[in-house]
Amino acid sequence: MDKLIRITTVPISLEKLLEGQLNFMSDYFEVTAIAAEKEKLEKYGRDVGIATYWVEMTRAITPLKDLKALFKMYRFLRKEKPLIVHTHTPKAGIIGMTAAKMAKVPLRFHTVAGLPLLETSGNKRKILNKVEKLTYAMATKVYPNSLGLKEIIIKEKFARAEKLKVLGRGSSNGIDTQYFDAAAYSEEFRKKLREELSIPIQDKVCIFVGRLVSEKGINELVNAFERLSKKHSEISLLLVGDYEKELDPLKEETFRKIKNDPKIFTTGFQQDVRPYFAISDILVFPSYREGFPNVVMQAGAMNLPAIVSNINGCNEIINHNINGLIIEVKNEDALKTAMEKLLLNSDLIKKMKNNSREIISSNYNREDFWNILLEEYRNQKAN
Repeated sequence: MDKLIRITTVPISLEKLLEGQLNFMSDYFEVTAIAAEKEKLEKYGRDVGIATYWVEMTRAITPLKDLKALFKMYRFLRKEKPLIVHTHTPKAGIIGMTAAKMAKVPLRFHTVAGLPLLETSGNKRKILNKVEKLTYAMATKVYPNSLGLKEIIIKEKFARAEKLKVLGRGSSNGIDTQYFDAAAYSEEFRKKLREELSIPIQDKVCIFVGRLVSEKGINELVNAFERLSKKHSEISLLLVGDYEKELDPLKEETFRKIKNDPKIFTTGFQQDVRPYFAISDILVFPSYREGFPNVVMQAGAMNLPAIVSNINGCNEIINHNINGLIIEVKNEDALKTAMEKLLLNSDLIKKMKNNSREIISSNYNREDFWNILLEEYRNQKAN
């Protein structure tokens, strides 16, 4: 059986972004997962029955640590002699693709699920541009997970168009529409959870799921909600996710508003976000950049319309006025207007709810994506 190595910077990407995919591939390949955070990686391996190999990697620019990781990974790949090395996330991409090239791995694939460098400038941007180009140069095939991302890569001249391919309709893993199904939650359950969170039963709830950081548009979201709640009392904002105070912290003013506003509720990171979608009315996702956001697909599968930024991925999942609204990036006024439009129009919300799950089920079903990727592996091997 051919060997397949999948590499991400940290294990949570294996758990969340690629959930179930490595198990599926293990029926066809001898699969090993590589990531940092040894204990978490080994737990992941035990939980899903996949072999693992620990290589310490950081999300920051750390040249000495990166060189150490590179040579450790190179030695492992040279010993294992896999047919395929497939990387995800920027740091795993540059280290994994370089090590695989050095080890003469025949098929070197890299999935691009977003470009953090788009929100940087100056010398840091120049460095990240070079790293991105080098990653793609070392790969034999690059898979942007959205059509918009593919166009950005071509525009930035990171790679030639013929090296790029979007699998299916986009995404890195599709969505398990049987798992994300609002029908699993009764009215009694929803009422009880709202009571536990102290969210008023009569309120319309806007939910955000993800990292509570600036580049996700949280500063604009909190400001827009605060302005809107002064006009309309029966609305609440539910924030599901952790803060990241080191890499991309929120403004101090935003922290204060979240803490002090009685209509803003936080849960911290949640392993299972479905109950929180189930008690909400709309997803608000004003991110500055994405690849192909799982959260928007998850919400859609749970019958939620979404307000999203006009960025790649988001504007491919959401059809304006069909299953959500698309607004300008970093535009607090546009965000407030869109929230008001949906929250005050029950018929519009109902129409979009009816469309949301069908669009996700038809275009982004998880097992369909797995089979598309498996076929791609086979085709690349044949070529």
